Amino acid sequence: MKPVNQKAWFLILPVILCVAFSAILPLMTVVNYSVQDIISPERRVFVGTEWFKAVMRDEDLQGALLRQVGFSLSVLLVEIPLGICLALSMPAQGWKSSAVLVLVAISLLIPWNVVGTIWQIYGRTDIGLMGAALAWLGVEYSYTGHATDAWLTVLVMDVWHWTPLVALLCFAGLRAIPDAYYQAARIDGASKLSVFRFIQLPKLRGVLMIAVLLRFMDSFMIYTEPFVLTGGGPGNATTFLSQYLTQKAVGQFDLGPAAAFSLIYFLIILLLCFILYNWMQRVGTTSPQGASHG
Repeated sequence: MKPVNQKAWFLILPVILCVAFSAILPLMTVVNYSVQDIISPERRVFVGTEWFKAVMRDEDLQGALLRQVGFSLSVLLVEIPLGICLALSMPAQGWKSSAVLVLVAISLLIPWNVVGTIWQIYGRTDIGLMGAALAWLGVEYSYTGHATDAWLTVLVMDVWHWTPLVALLCFAGLRAIPDAYYQAARIDGASKLSVFRFIQLPKLRGVLMIAVLLRFMDSFMIYTEPFVLTGGGPGNATTFLSQYLTQKAVGQFDLGPAAAFSLIYFLIILLLCFILYNWMQRVGTTSPQGASHG
């Protein structure tokens, strides 16, 4: 037998070390904290699963989880169709395509804390364009005083910030479709709707799966934008899971419950992403018998 050269493992050793120090060791530290009561740096008491039970009984956590799931699902329901429509309307070639790509990508280059500051000013009724326009139209709007206004403002802010990412992914997927499909559709006299339904949308399944998973995970971990814009208020209207975790760990310095909650948070994200991934794997797939009858 030909001897196997094991020297290639040395090439990925830096990656293994980086992952160990940036992910594995911190995760083990969190697991260690989650089963102990940290009284002081020198005094710790083993409590087992007590913190997990306490966190799961926390009504504030349950409320933050419901708000988080509702927000993330709303983000997907708005940004995915909007990103597809934006990608379909973008020029495919020439200088116009390059110019539109640059304009669409601008919001993605803005830091998260700056996005929150922009919309904080934008929504003010005295100097903000959106707030002043709504006041001029007679609409009562206050993202600092009304829970619904605050939640909708955070949603619109996220849509403005991240829909371009979905559009760029879909644009790349559309450009990867061979022109032969469109030529066959023109020969058959297919309408634009039929082209989208039977050519473009099936070919975008892989890209859309990436877009859905990226946007779901990112929206589920949102922190900076609502923290800068509303501070989690009014009340707890825009206090999502990441802000609740920060309050536990930094504000109240409850390291044990915060560590237990962070592990539960991590598992929730993994579980929901797994469900989304498997659901999107099945969406749009038909059996050969069904396709032949169609």
